[in-house]
Amino acid sequence: MSNIHIIALPERFDFYYHRAFTSDYQAILKATDVNHVILDFSRVLYLDSSALGMMVLLYRKAHELGLSTSIKGAHGQAEEILKVANMQKLYIIESY
Repeated sequence: MSNIHIIALPERFDFYYHRAFTSDYQAILKATDVNHVILDFSRVLYLDSSALGMMVLLYRKAHELGLSTSIKGAHGQAEEILKVANMQKLYIIESY
């Protein structure tokens, strides 16, 4: 049975969310029962390059531990930015 953990992201996923995002994913990565991490983009209206960098860092740390990663609920401008940044190479992108 898979143990999935979801990180719900805010409307503005940017540098100012760095501390909270890092804290959230570090707690999840320390858990021994996790095998999949989902980033919930359903509320995200804006993201910047620092958010993309945080996502890459999460992917690398999760991958080192053998965890899979995905994105759900991305839409609008946020979805377009994820596509342009080729995040589908790191994350499974689940559509609505």
